Amino acid sequence: MLARDQVQGHHRLPALGVLPIGRGNDFGFGIDVPADLDRAIQILATGTRRTIDVGIVSGGDIAGRRYFANGVGIGFDAIVGFEAAKMNHLHGHLLYLAAALKTISLYHRGPVVHIEYDDRTIEQQSLLISVMNGRRMGGGFMMAPTGDPGDGKFDLCIARQISRPAIFALIPHFMKGTQASQKPIQMGRTEHIVVTATKGTLPAHADGETLCTKGHQLEMQIVPGAVQVISTMGLALP
Repeated sequence: MLARDQVQGHHRLPALGVLPIGRGNDFGFGIDVPADLDRAIQILATGTRRTIDVGIVSGGDIAGRRYFANGVGIGFDAIVGFEAAKMNHLHGHLLYLAAALKTISLYHRGPVVHIEYDDRTIEQQSLLISVMNGRRMGGGFMMAPTGDPGDGKFDLCIARQISRPAIFALIPHFMKGTQASQKPIQMGRTEHIVVTATKGTLPAHADGETLCTKGHQLEMQIVPGAVQVISTMGLALP
């Protein structure tokens, strides 16, 4: 939350307005923009602002760095997004659920990865790694159920390799945001993370846009307080 003198200093800066016309609307969900288009338009007229972080990702197939607002998905999560892009007859959560079920038959063996963040190192075969600034991906999968896009930290969700039946069993937990209670899942928070494939490769996306299909290393860094957005939460400017 911005102090009043900070708000006055930011008064002349443009704010980002978001309307829920996408297929998943996960970024809007994370900044408390309702899924109803008419209500979202009404919110744009209020001038209610909040300041959020953004992330920077480098590596994969991209040259230089790319900014992202909601999250980076590596592994299973990325393949779900790739498959969802091929399905034109579905929308919203049903689209991504169908894509997730299809992905189980296509991608059930993740790479062996070396993950570094803060003072931690993880070496394991990982089914998915989600680096979240927001809370949700895929129109309804709560990758970071307690996430806050303005807290200066990424929320991490890391799943080790599991069997196909175990993937099916985990899907309801991701939909409810209770996956942290499951043994294959490790959650964390950080400002900076590097993921390197030591065996296999990294399919990855940032905010639904393909970063790579067979990458080897990705590095993500938070940029605190980078953008002002209009939402139902924040401090109303005079």
